[in-house]
Amino acid sequence: MSTHRDAVHAQFDARAAAYLSSNVHSTGPDLRRACELVSGLSPRPTRALDLGCGAGHLSFAMSPQVGSVVALDPSTGMLDQVKAEAARRGLDNIETLSSGAETLPFGDASFDLVATRYSAHHWTDLDAAMAEIRRVLAPGGHLLVIDLEAPADALTDTHLQAIELLRDRSHVRDRSDAEWRALLRGIGIELLGMERWSTRLEFASWIARMHTPVTKAEVIRTMLDEAPIEVRDALRVEADGSFQAFTGLWWGLRSCA
Repeated sequence: MSTHRDAVHAQFDARAAAYLSSNVHSTGPDLRRACELVSGLSPRPTRALDLGCGAGHLSFAMSPQVGSVVALDPSTGMLDQVKAEAARRGLDNIETLSSGAETLPFGDASFDLVATRYSAHHWTDLDAAMAEIRRVLAPGGHLLVIDLEAPADALTDTHLQAIELLRDRSHVRDRSDAEWRALLRGIGIELLGMERWSTRLEFASWIARMHTPVTKAEVIRTMLDEAPIEVRDALRVEADGSFQAFTGLWWGLRSCA
């Protein structure tokens, strides 16, 4: 029997190139907004952590705006991709490190900016990860969270979580806006702003990026085709199985207390 960490490595180590070229991950209004928020900080952040960096798009975006970035991810394949792409772009202030989010190999107050994008839905112990974020984030530092947002409606949420897990066995859970607000409040983060954008997931590339087995892809299509009209409308399901979810962005400040 494999562990969740084994599933993460199996799913992502060999697919880093696909995530580097993915339009969903390499572009988008959330990434542009992240750049705006980070570039607007004064004083300029000295040290930033990209937690669950994946193929490195957030690290690349933050790199010119901060002194240095630690791109951290459990997938060594992803980190190899980040190193190579950072070198190609001439970004010499990005350091890579392999670790999960639940136990961070840094001292207290090591960063004045912690950011994570499209990663938290893979974390097995979100409470532990949030406690670690608070520990390594210096008082007065900023936290940026970007992830797919779970629907507030339970019926739609159940369908979305199910198809996410069928597609990717390392998926744990998307969280709702209400859940994220409570999590941030629980670690002493003052929410400065929340934004969301509709994110179209084109079925063929969404499945291909994760190499989802054909049998599971067929189950996902059946679930979408047979979903109640309320779910199909909420997810804007298209004839080819493509659908729309929401990307949420939460921007906060760690209290000095």
